[in-house]
Amino acid sequence: MSDCLFCKIIAGDIPSVSVYEDEQIFVFKDINPVAEVHILAVPKKHIKSLDEQTKEDADLLGYMMGKLPELAQSQGLADGFRTIINTGPGGGQEVDHLHIHIMGGSKLPGFT
Repeated sequence: MSDCLFCKIIAGDIPSVSVYEDEQIFVFKDINPVAEVHILAVPKKHIKSLDEQTKEDADLLGYMMGKLPELAQSQGLADGFRTIINTGPGGGQEVDHLHIHIMGGSKLPGFT
């Protein structure tokens, strides 16, 4: 989608600090981190949100979930990490492209 922020980041039209990339996903550092480590994993296929994924997306989403521990380890999160998927405006989603927050480190915020 030409007006999607994350599609533009994936395409290289907007700079980012890349952490990992393959044929299916792009992973980069969050521009406004709320934890010592805060990266975003996004599918290269544009899926607006978790509630708009289809059964055709199941393999892609399973692949992404399976990749999260490796991504966390690559960022030094050997003691564990948090994943968050915000869905829709009521769920705090700010960019209309499905993404998974991977966070950890000594400054990991609590839920309040």
